[in-house]
Amino acid sequence: MAVPHETNFSMTVSAILPARNEEATIAAAVESLASQPEIEEIIVINDQSTDGTAAALQQLSSRFAQVRVLETKELPAGWVGKNFAVSLGAAQATGDWLLFTDADGVHLPGSTTRALADAAEHRAGLVSYSPEQETHFWWEKALIPFVYTRLGRKYSYQEVNHPDSPAAAASGQYLLIRREDYLRLGGHAAVAGEVLEDVALARLAKEAGVGLYFVSGSGIIRVRMYRTFAAMWQGWTKNLFPLMGGMTGGPSRGVGRELFRVVPWIPLLLLPLALLHLIWGVLGIALLAGRHAAYAADLRRNRFSGGLALYYLLGVTLYAAVLLNSEWRYARGSVTWKGREYPVSRGS
Repeated sequence: MAVPHETNFSMTVSAILPARNEEATIAAAVESLASQPEIEEIIVINDQSTDGTAAALQQLSSRFAQVRVLETKELPAGWVGKNFAVSLGAAQATGDWLLFTDADGVHLPGSTTRALADAAEHRAGLVSYSPEQETHFWWEKALIPFVYTRLGRKYSYQEVNHPDSPAAAASGQYLLIRREDYLRLGGHAAVAGEVLEDVALARLAKEAGVGLYFVSGSGIIRVRMYRTFAAMWQGWTKNLFPLMGGMTGGPSRGVGRELFRVVPWIPLLLLPLALLHLIWGVLGIALLAGRHAAYAADLRRNRFSGGLALYYLLGVTLYAAVLLNSEWRYARGSVTWKGREYPVSRGS
């Protein structure tokens, strides 16, 4: 394995943000990045926004000298929009480290200092954090934490960070990579058509001997991923099948195994039998209570409030529905995100 270069705090950071119709969030994201002393430039790529994003960026660039705004043109064939946008930003970046982040993220004080320190301590060329998730409405509270508890089981931080494990993962909401490593890997051009570009880039990095450090982003970055139910449904339809469904044994079998694990089949089958005998209902309720308790413990392990276990059954229902919808869309060969349609495949 290649030995990462030693990191020091004199190194500079270029933040790169794609923005497509982000007028509601872009100001908070840029302001939080501008307050990080290590970030010498903030490159925002306005990706053909049709809302007030352009006007917001014009105002931000007049307030903060670090901000540069780029504009995308027509999306080239074979590229996912986000990947193309950030590739333009990376080509203009001058920092020793590139911080790829999203326009809905708020970077907390001292986060860049900690990220560089983590890179040095763990000899990592790629540092990524899974953000704190902000949820407001019932549909966010039900689905978002449930998804992240499942991701926490599949993408163990310990395995991802172990150099001898093939496991690789990262979050595109906060992905800091040494620029020389990024260029050596081929940048986002190497993952141009990948819907899950963060995981794909982390996999390339690990295969090339770049050290990974991926952990919880508590105290680093806070994100509210979706502001409408429709956006949440579309976003997880795009991501959930490749994240959780494409497992060993074929995609359909992978989805079946995942649903077998998460749906409380036995309690749900026992509860209707209470009409025949009370004992079946009592047993079903007891087993369901056990599932709630186990979910509460899982939430706490993933830095969510255990009280969100109240949404357990809603979470299971939404998770199962969106996972099946995601598999169906991948079987049809395309997913939609932010007004664009991308070709996808279920794989083997």
